[in-house]
Amino acid sequence: MSHSPHNLAEAAEAAQASAYADPDEPQSPNVPSSKGQTIVGAGVLLVAGALAVGALQIPGDSGYGGVGPNFLPWVCAIVLGICGAMLIWEAQTGGFRFAADPGGNAKADILPFVWVSAGLLINAALIGSVGFIISCTICYVLATQGLRRAALQPTASSVSTWVKDVITGLLISAPVFWMFTKFLAINLPGLTETGWL
Repeated sequence: MSHSPHNLAEAAEAAQASAYADPDEPQSPNVPSSKGQTIVGAGVLLVAGALAVGALQIPGDSGYGGVGPNFLPWVCAIVLGICGAMLIWEAQTGGFRFAADPGGNAKADILPFVWVSAGLLINAALIGSVGFIISCTICYVLATQGLRRAALQPTASSVSTWVKDVITGLLISAPVFWMFTKFLAINLPGLTETGWL
């Protein structure tokens, strides 16, 4: 039994229409309802508005090529505003199109979030006293531990994993520090005045 392309297209459209028959009904347990999707779109619009307010605070004097420093913030604000409006429109007309099941846990995993947050906060607190390299290495190690624990890696707490993460953090943060201090002549917080540590 053969189906014409026209009939297949109609069947696909009917299936999609039935999936969005009730805009308040989520597509799956992990896909938010149209109300939640509308809130996401409104949040994007709020961010766009905040960017626009920030762009108003930046002087618009034209620089090289006739473009001022407020050009990029305005572009971001406008694009985000369009995206937010489109998200709200989709949410109100049947839900986000072709929204896939996001997967993952239905509830947030707090412990990995705490690890990553601790890395960021400790980095901000220590960067002035222990320098860029050490504080960023600590941030990397703690954030990586959070991601490893979120992925349920069995070796996350092993000594070898911690050592590997410390070495990797140093290999990332030290060259970045040297590039800024030695090649770009931009001062970053360090332990010494040499620009090497």
